[in-house]
Amino acid sequence: MTSPAGSIRVALADDQAVVRMGLRALIDREPDLEFAGEAADGAEALRLLGETRPDVLLLDIRMPGMDGIDTLRAIAADPALNATRVVVVTTFEVDQYVFAALQAGASGFVLKDGAPEELAHAIRVVASGEALLSPSVTRKVIGLFGRHDVAPVEGLDTLTPREREMVAWVATGRSNDEIAAELVISPDTVRTHVSRAMVKLRARDRAQLVVFAVRSGLTIP
Repeated sequence: MTSPAGSIRVALADDQAVVRMGLRALIDREPDLEFAGEAADGAEALRLLGETRPDVLLLDIRMPGMDGIDTLRAIAADPALNATRVVVVTTFEVDQYVFAALQAGASGFVLKDGAPEELAHAIRVVASGEALLSPSVTRKVIGLFGRHDVAPVEGLDTLTPREREMVAWVATGRSNDEIAAELVISPDTVRTHVSRAMVKLRARDRAQLVVFAVRSGLTIP
């Protein structure tokens, strides 16, 4: 069946059938979202992505066999699959898996017990090429992992001082408009610096910029 013009194709990967049923019901009721299939573990999810190439994958981290982290790494390593953006659907806002998931290529996180409209919003944001990281999540990630020994990030030395500053601001979870308001500059200026930083660091989205900021110890001046 041909997808409606402009629809976002969404696949699911969760080992709990009742969770998959609930997520599918949410997708089916949104006119701009299209259900693309479901999987009960990571290996099945990879096969599903290869067959259907959805725009977004809703992924559970804790699954038997191939878990969500290994699934994310496999997606990122396969050029045929990594156009699919991945939203991790988790029980807890921040746990020991969150930073690993970010490093492995997750574009955002949503809570399983969150409001349906929040999940639908997350799918649309990530499908548009943005990352979904709330300020509360990024603060906790930095709090949990930012105290660890910093490590060099390839390409960091190519950033201008302004681009480094923008990467640090992105790591606070703020949007371009919010950063612009803080710095009293235009959103287009923020967008330009962030885009240039992403190119230089070879970051696929803003979520990876958060990882780079934490790993390199970048902070707001």
